[in-house]
Amino acid sequence: MPYIFSHREYADMVFVYGFCNGNTVRSVEEYRRRFPNRRIPNRQVFQSVFTRAGESGMFPSASIVSEKQQGLSLEHEENILDVVENNPGISTRRMAIQSEIPQTMVWKTLKRQGLNAFHLQKVQNLQEGDYPLRLQFCQWIRENRRLLKCILFSDEAQFTRDGINNYHNNHRWSNENPHATQEHNFQHRFSINVWCGILNDQLFGPFVLDGRLTGEGYLHFLEDHLEEILDDVPLNIRQRMIFQHDGAPPHYSNNVRNFLNTHFGDRWIGRGGPHPWPPISPDLTPLDFCLWGWMKSLVYARKVDTRDALLDRILNAAAFIRANHRSLKLATRSIYKRANKCIEVGGGIFENVMRINATCFFGLLVS
Repeated sequence: MPYIFSHREYADMVFVYGFCNGNTVRSVEEYRRRFPNRRIPNRQVFQSVFTRAGESGMFPSASIVSEKQQGLSLEHEENILDVVENNPGISTRRMAIQSEIPQTMVWKTLKRQGLNAFHLQKVQNLQEGDYPLRLQFCQWIRENRRLLKCILFSDEAQFTRDGINNYHNNHRWSNENPHATQEHNFQHRFSINVWCGILNDQLFGPFVLDGRLTGEGYLHFLEDHLEEILDDVPLNIRQRMIFQHDGAPPHYSNNVRNFLNTHFGDRWIGRGGPHPWPPISPDLTPLDFCLWGWMKSLVYARKVDTRDALLDRILNAAAFIRANHRSLKLATRSIYKRANKCIEVGGGIFENVMRINATCFFGLLVS
């Protein structure tokens, strides 16, 4: 039993448990009311102490600890809780050093108090002027929900040789240190820039962009390749289709905006467009919160050694995702829920406070 109490405390627990007719929830509250200055046992302690007393006629063996030791234990526990309250992000190692208590005891104390370590979630940094722009766009989405299936969400991403590595999860299980290493390819790097689009449940692309994306290169893509990429989209949908891209500098050039105004009129979303795209908003486009993470998890499942191999992986990953129409459709539809949550928090970051019921991540539906 992980709890240490005195004989007197155990006796009082049994009395309170009987007073509450075996109701452990009421026992905790009654014990807290009667002994506000004591450490409060949880429901399992009441049940365990009563059961052991009934079966063996004895309290748990931990009760042999003296009252003086109990006082010291409680004092140490309070020191640990004070450290956590003043610095919620502190590690258990530093906690042990500051409170002069073994780290294992720190862990037990935190567990006994119901405290858990939660990882921080990395989010975008919003400026003061970003909030009203995000609100404006999300309100437009909420008022025009039927248009979601007509929006072609688009974006570009770069795939490199090494991909994205999380070294915290790179390890080798062994009886002895194998001194394993992870190679870097600083002198033999290569990368591929690709464009992709999502329209309702359809994935378009990837289209390989030459070199670093510029306004001129992006305009060339729109003029010479976009229509061919969308060739399979029915005419009645293309006539209603709304083109979306973010506020990246190449998207904002005068020539690009003139092209979109000419070919889409008021049916495009972007910086400087008829429907402004809010800055710092990857949480509102399915390519950022769904596609790229999913695709890179497939591409980098194994080490990539050549640019041709990397391109093959990208194409194969896209083919696999393209066949998952349901995941793509749910990701697109989830934007409506995301827009509502964004409005609830005044245009701020919302992914850390919501349960996303309709999105895809690495090919799975998260709820």
